[in-house]
Amino acid sequence: MKNFSKNRKIDPSKAPEKANAFYEPTNLAINEWKADNLTLPDILSINSYRRKRILNEMSQQRIDAVLLFDPLNIRYATGTSNMILWNIHNPFRACLILSNGYCVLWDYQKNPFYLKTHDLDIDEVRSGASMFYFAKGDNVEKAAKSFAQEVNELFISQKIKKRGLAIDKIMIEGLKELENLNFSIKNGEKLMEHARVIKSDEEIKAMRCSILACEKSIKIMEKNVQPGMTENEIWSILHAENIKRGGEWIETRLLTTGPKTNPWFQECGSRVLNNNEILAFDTDLIGPYSICTDISRTWWIGDEEPSKEMKTDYKVALDHILENANLVAPGVNFKDLTFKGHQLDNMYKKQQYSCRFHGVGLCDEFPLIAYPEQFEEGAFDYELKPGMTLCVEALVSRENGSFSIKLEDQLLVTETGFENLTRYPFDKKFLE
Repeated sequence: MKNFSKNRKIDPSKAPEKANAFYEPTNLAINEWKADNLTLPDILSINSYRRKRILNEMSQQRIDAVLLFDPLNIRYATGTSNMILWNIHNPFRACLILSNGYCVLWDYQKNPFYLKTHDLDIDEVRSGASMFYFAKGDNVEKAAKSFAQEVNELFISQKIKKRGLAIDKIMIEGLKELENLNFSIKNGEKLMEHARVIKSDEEIKAMRCSILACEKSIKIMEKNVQPGMTENEIWSILHAENIKRGGEWIETRLLTTGPKTNPWFQECGSRVLNNNEILAFDTDLIGPYSICTDISRTWWIGDEEPSKEMKTDYKVALDHILENANLVAPGVNFKDLTFKGHQLDNMYKKQQYSCRFHGVGLCDEFPLIAYPEQFEEGAFDYELKPGMTLCVEALVSRENGSFSIKLEDQLLVTETGFENLTRYPFDKKFLE
């Protein structure tokens, strides 16, 4: 097996154009982190740790190789990305990791330029993983057969005698061709979610940096929001500030105002924010170091007081996330996170959020902790472990109401309990 514990270190404080790291933060972000006394992460250590996590999970699940098409799984496995949002719906990249540690990356083109300047644990770079109709038209089956044969030849050349192949996501023609070659197909999505769930100390450093960058961006959005702006105008500030700091994208468009906050999950648009209205948002933000910051806040925008009903519901939402966060500790069964702690009154249950907690890392990740009404026995029969990162959720929303309250914090499971990684303040106007 390859040795992934190479003693190499990236200096993230170098100017971005000179740093040997992918998706480098900008000087703006680096200076903000230094001012806040944050320790910057060792990117190569992160990449090495992640590869070990995958290999360990393969060993535990007795899987001989994992074949990845999901761009976030490829990023986790290799530290690389390429046109990631386009790649999400046009799967031109693939990564095969064999049980002996041998790693092959199929990219848009062979030997892409960025791999020449970065020290990565990738043994081969190939092209030719595209098996989707836009790229191959009526030759999709031919392309799938060629790709499957490459995978088969790699098993042979690397002397991997067993045929257990985990796959996360694949076009149907590719799956058929691999099955025709007598591969025993396993669930690669499960493998990768379990590999990704425990974060290293360096990953937590990266997450702290990403969260601070997000909170700096939120602060600028809050400072600039005013009645008369459309939801899109407000939301665009968070996008711009994220990109200025080396962030990447926002997964959803969950910022709404006034009565449009109820029901939740409407996306931002051309509605104009009026004076004395609620503004609620969920960041779902992929920031610097490709780490997700998923926090929610609800603000009162206006020169009058929020209504008594708004204040009541805000306090319910705040109690919900604070009390439920206090459940978090190593060894706690996921089922307890569903059935213990703060429970919402019946008047809020029909429009409660889709989960009480969820994992977070490169995006929203394993596990999903449901409310009692949606609990599925056996779906998530696990326990919390140190190094897991969770978001604790609250949506307090009355059926046929004129507003909703959305709050969410991001937590780290520690050896003794939890740490709230979120520092952005709650709106005191609702608490007075």
